[in-house]
Amino acid sequence: MKHYLRIPVILILMVFAIGAKSQEVWSLQKCIDYALENNIEIKQKALNSDYYGNKLNQAKSDRLPNLNAYLSNDMSYGRSLSYDNTYKNVNSNSSSATVSSSITLWNGSVLRNTVKKAGFDLQSKLQDLQKAKDDITLNIAAAYLDILLADELVAVDADQTAITKMQIDRTSKLVDAGSLARGSLLEIEAQLAREELELVNQQNSLQLAYLNLYQLLELPSAESFKIVKPNFPMLNAAETMLNSMDIFKTAVDIRPEIKSAEYQLQSAEKDLSIAKGNQYPDLTFGLNYYNAYNNKYTNTNGSTINLSDQLSNNKRYGFGFDLTIPIFNRREVKNGISNAMIQKNNLELELQSAKNLLRKDIEQAYANALAAMKSYMANQKAVDSMTESFRYTEEKFNVGMVNSVEYNESKNNLAKAKSDLLQAKYEYIFRTKILDFYAGKAIEL
Repeated sequence: MKHYLRIPVILILMVFAIGAKSQEVWSLQKCIDYALENNIEIKQKALNSDYYGNKLNQAKSDRLPNLNAYLSNDMSYGRSLSYDNTYKNVNSNSSSATVSSSITLWNGSVLRNTVKKAGFDLQSKLQDLQKAKDDITLNIAAAYLDILLADELVAVDADQTAITKMQIDRTSKLVDAGSLARGSLLEIEAQLAREELELVNQQNSLQLAYLNLYQLLELPSAESFKIVKPNFPMLNAAETMLNSMDIFKTAVDIRPEIKSAEYQLQSAEKDLSIAKGNQYPDLTFGLNYYNAYNNKYTNTNGSTINLSDQLSNNKRYGFGFDLTIPIFNRREVKNGISNAMIQKNNLELELQSAKNLLRKDIEQAYANALAAMKSYMANQKAVDSMTESFRYTEEKFNVGMVNSVEYNESKNNLAKAKSDLLQAKYEYIFRTKILDFYAGKAIEL
């Protein structure tokens, strides 16, 4: 008999384990941290930054001397030049080696400006990476607030359903006592069916809100979790918000999209300097060493010359300066300067466009926050009014002074007012968080 009891126990433990896993709770910060670590776009931006970091390292290394070695081994058959500068019919094996090094002493500051340009390019890509992180952070915060809103709307609908069920119980007693017609009970029961349907719809909306967050985190829906419900402080809708222009003055100095555009402009300026540097001569210094050995080289007496003597006699080394003066290069330098100037002017316009777009976004965010604040205040008053109205209607319904239609209408008005207040509340919270975001404050709930 004990053998048959094992299966239910195992199933219970499995259900408990699954339930425990589903109860895992994530805070907003945990969601953000996970996204910043696992988001594919952010990983790609990070790899792109690494690529430009390597380009900077290479630009710095280009200022160093190079060092190259060249080795060769030749097999010769038939007539060939001998050590005494005469031709002989002999098979031989010869080896030679050359080592050379050179360094650029001057090239119109092209190398120096290339290093600076690569540095600005890297900084621009790092700012692009930060922009991607900011965007995913804001998107996750919005999805997080959507879940909180959906969860509270579920609670409102659940409360409404509970109230209707209690009213059905009271109405049933009144109908049984003959104080109310049965039609009143049927009307309320129909209302309960509608409210239960609305509750199911809200629960589905909650699940979809969670799914949206899972997808932003690039998590499969099977890896489900619940979010932490923060205790929001009392919202002070009358609190003075910073002026949009004050926020813009702060944002233009700290926003990564502006910094990225500024670094791109500085890179273009160095591109122009590089193009102008190509007008000047290049001065390089180089040195080399050469040696060779042939296994058939002989002295005048016919004896083979050994390795050490050949290496001593064949060595050759030298050094010198090379000066390359550009005279005519099919106007490549002139057109390069012109194109670099065009690119610089274009990036100046792009920087100004980025600032204008940022100002418009902040002005729009400020207007949205202001509208959300006014909506929250108005909806708060509406809820207070509807709550009192429903209390009064409920009292009259309980004594038969109003019918079920008027009662349901009053209850529906209260439910809608509560729903509107919740939406206004979370809209106001999100809009103020956007303003904080532009002002450089961390997004926290």
